[in-house]
Amino acid sequence: MTEKLTFPDGFLWGGATAANQCEGAYDADGRGLANVDVVPIGADRLAIITGKKKMFDFEEGYFYPAKEAIDMYHRFKEDIALFGEMGFKTYRMSIAWSRIFPKGDELEPNEAGLKFYEDLFKECHKYGIEPLVTITHFDCPMHLIEQYGGWRSRKMLEFYERLCRTLFTRYKGLVKYWLTFNEINMILHAPFMGAGLCFEEGENEEQVKYQAAHHELVASAIATKLAHEIDPENKVGCMLAAGQNYPNTCHPRDVWAGIEEDRKNYFFIDVQARGEYPNYAKTAWEREGINVEMTEEDLQLLKEHTVDFISFSYYSSRVASGDPKVNELTEGNIFASLKNPYLEASEWGWQIDPLGLRITLNTIWDRYQKPMFIVENGLGAVDTPDENGYVADDYRIDYLAAHVKAMREAINEDGVVLWGYTTWGCIDLVSAGTGEMKKRYGFIYVDRDNEGKGTLKRSKKKSFDWYKEVVATNGASVK
Repeated sequence: MTEKLTFPDGFLWGGATAANQCEGAYDADGRGLANVDVVPIGADRLAIITGKKKMFDFEEGYFYPAKEAIDMYHRFKEDIALFGEMGFKTYRMSIAWSRIFPKGDELEPNEAGLKFYEDLFKECHKYGIEPLVTITHFDCPMHLIEQYGGWRSRKMLEFYERLCRTLFTRYKGLVKYWLTFNEINMILHAPFMGAGLCFEEGENEEQVKYQAAHHELVASAIATKLAHEIDPENKVGCMLAAGQNYPNTCHPRDVWAGIEEDRKNYFFIDVQARGEYPNYAKTAWEREGINVEMTEEDLQLLKEHTVDFISFSYYSSRVASGDPKVNELTEGNIFASLKNPYLEASEWGWQIDPLGLRITLNTIWDRYQKPMFIVENGLGAVDTPDENGYVADDYRIDYLAAHVKAMREAINEDGVVLWGYTTWGCIDLVSAGTGEMKKRYGFIYVDRDNEGKGTLKRSKKKSFDWYKEVVATNGASVK
């Protein structure tokens, strides 16, 4: 039997970005300040995104890469034209909440912000590109953090509902694919970035994180309900940072450690896809003295408004051990993990595991039986351009080709249902984890460095034409 090389008809190939990592123009046209703006590059970044160190405004002596990023706000037509040239079927991007509601708690939206995204969506449609829109990709207006404590406050439900109602109404007919929260499980690992949380001395951080997670989960159900009411054509997905946890050895305690680590990530999706809190979470909260306040109405919303599809990011698999002595962690990633001796790693210590993508696809499919969408996958690397800005990034092509094959096998051999694939950072942008520009993912090189210097000129890498061919042949060019 010959291997089937193509993907299903209508498969949505494309690329992905996030507003705070590419738009820049942090104070243009009435936009308010957001948590993602005030996170600097450098030694303090991790302490700030994890809520350990407070930084609620710009401070002297720091560089804030999101202020300008790659200035897509002023260059989106040029960038979308390049996506169109590659043949994108979809473009995953996100809304900057503080462009629409600068403080977050206003009753009326900012028209300039609404108009910007309307123009952007129309530009996508000009090239036959379907927008896939993340409502909240780590963005939270700073006013909501200072005034209400971010997602620890139940008041956030009202503000998020108003944002969603505004978006679904204004962009009806322009957008039909929506994601409620980016990498919702990030709240456990980077709570300031994920939910605007900062911790006070001595408070129960796990209690705060899970209460905020409950608010986000209810908000996601409210968004799903609204989206379906306002336009029955809308499809709403959840989004998690995925990657299977392998046991470090076949010792049963390592296998158990892998299951426990996986549950921490799937906990959120269990609620969003199945409609109720899993027993393992309820018993864990009881054991750890965590009391999450929730109403009967909350539980009903969660039950009745589950997501239409499950989207996720996949960069690498992980390794878990139940042995307290085993602690050699991989570098770089917010999701620290043991090293896997059988895998190579990227320059940032992320382990490269294409088969792990097939394993992850099968695990999610077996668990939920809902259509899936891979909305982030890619290789962060240092690219060295020639004098014309051209990068011969064969290493990126090799990485992506191996992952395309893994997807194809999962669809054709295992029968999983996958709607589409958007590579992360289809144009070079600021890294969420490190704030660097030199950690590049794109098919398009952007002339800007870690200090914010450069012309911002766009140029095509070798992978640009490679991906164009992948899309044109619906995956068949990847042998």
